[in-house]
Amino acid sequence: MSTAEEKRTGQQRTGPARTRLISGPGILLVWLYGVMVVGAVSRSAYQIATDFGRAPLAYSLSAVAGLVYGFITYSLVRGGEKARTAALACCAAELVGVLTVGTWTLAEPSAFPDATVWSDYGAGYLFIPVLLPLSALYWLRKARRQEQAAATATA
Repeated sequence: MSTAEEKRTGQQRTGPARTRLISGPGILLVWLYGVMVVGAVSRSAYQIATDFGRAPLAYSLSAVAGLVYGFITYSLVRGGEKARTAALACCAAELVGVLTVGTWTLAEPSAFPDATVWSDYGAGYLFIPVLLPLSALYWLRKARRQEQAAATATA
């Protein structure tokens, strides 16, 4: 039953309630991830459309980063335990990507004729690409522990 149906009929859905992931610091995470979606997707779309042959790997990696940011944003807004698990997995993959691409761009700069979102660990984006997944992983795990403790206390 959808939320609109619940309001119309006055009935609530049975089963576990969806846990909100965007309360407290989660609101800031959603906002920052949303900004990164816009930045990465618009940058990569422009670069791919205008000069893809110059740096196809860099532009493709920026597009992938934008998609990852978009999925994490969606998962945080959606809420629920499955969304939390998906967000945790994507944040971990994002962190691995940032660290891999960041190290690669420092070790082999010639492989990237143009920068990606994750180049130099996100230096072009004020290091937000490396700090954001670390913050999100910490917050998602901390919020899960708090919810589990609250559920145990009420049981």
